[in-house]
Amino acid sequence: MPFGCLTLGEKKDYNNPSEVTDKYDLGQIVKSEEFCEIFRAKDRNTLKMYTCKKFHKKDGRKVRKAAKNEIMILKMVKHHNILQLVDAFETKKEYFLFLELATGREVFDWILDQGYYSERDTSNVMRQVLEAVAYLHSLKIVHRNLKLENLVYFNRLKHSKIVISDFHLAKLENGLIKDPCGTPEYLAPEVVGRQRYGRPVDCWAIGVIMYILLSGNPPFYDDADEDDSDNRDKNLFLKILSGDYEFDSPYWDDISDSAKNLVASLMEVDQDQRLTAQEAIAHEWISGNAASDKNIKDGVCAQIEKNFAKAKWKKAVRVTTLMKRLRASEQGDSGLTAGSAADPNTPGSAPALPAGSGDSVAASIKAALSEKAPGTQTAAISALAPPSAARQDEQPQARCNGDVPQMLPQRKGE
Repeated sequence: MPFGCLTLGEKKDYNNPSEVTDKYDLGQIVKSEEFCEIFRAKDRNTLKMYTCKKFHKKDGRKVRKAAKNEIMILKMVKHHNILQLVDAFETKKEYFLFLELATGREVFDWILDQGYYSERDTSNVMRQVLEAVAYLHSLKIVHRNLKLENLVYFNRLKHSKIVISDFHLAKLENGLIKDPCGTPEYLAPEVVGRQRYGRPVDCWAIGVIMYILLSGNPPFYDDADEDDSDNRDKNLFLKILSGDYEFDSPYWDDISDSAKNLVASLMEVDQDQRLTAQEAIAHEWISGNAASDKNIKDGVCAQIEKNFAKAKWKKAVRVTTLMKRLRASEQGDSGLTAGSAADPNTPGSAPALPAGSGDSVAASIKAALSEKAPGTQTAAISALAPPSAARQDEQPQARCNGDVPQMLPQRKGE
């Protein structure tokens, strides 16, 4: 059954596994991700190469949900800065997604290889990301997991386009969303505060990405010991809630005021006041001539190499979640067990806090954290994280049903 015939929600007419292997030659596994395995695949007729994502149904309902969700979202979109779905199959045991193959480098690698890197280069990257996100938002699609790892150059040509990938957490905004998920360092305050949220969370993440590309530093970090993940994550979330970041010297000394203005407008704590993707495209730093052409490569690269060393940046690390602790604290107060779900229809989701000021949300979180009992179990940030998430150390190679966040290490040697 070809891609166009795959209809979700109807009575299943499964593909035979031979339909997949007759059309595509699947190579060795390139890598295993939290929901799926990634292969290189060759079309046997055209010899064209693609990326294949294989989801194993036996890995649980959340994996099946992630596969169906990614298929549904990608069937809706067609944009030159979004990695396109080419084919999809569902057998009795697996889902297969075939996507365009991006052969270019990640943005960090590209920057490190340049002899000259300026605000204008960053502006070009951000314009493409904003155009793709504005398109998604016009369809009421929220990506929910925008981060540097999901931005790659499509090929290795000099003027290659940027493409956005990884849509398994994307969601249609039919009313405001309440289930918290994403990667901690890119989370918007309304997600951390467990308020209802929507498309503005993507604009906040774009602001975080822009901050990193211009300085080589993450906007939110903590000086806690690297092994003290509890305190580091707690302080990280509190800083996000209050928008506690700086354009600190010397990293921002050579960056234009226009660039700083755009970052601040995208990282506005109040989501109602935050710049939209379409508004950001119209900003003078994106569509005008405000981006400086001064070479900032040396300073940015030094901080990238310090903060995002390959071993740390590539390694998937499961972190403590503030939302999980808060739910456990609230349920303990109400006589519920810490492991019981707040919403049986949304595994791992946390109940939304009432709308209120940032100060009241921060106060609620501080109070909940102070009540945390020693030895409380940690879990993944994703709303789709499985109960077995805490066993990662025992089974480091096992696929995980949740979104395994990539940790941004705190700055060192400052």
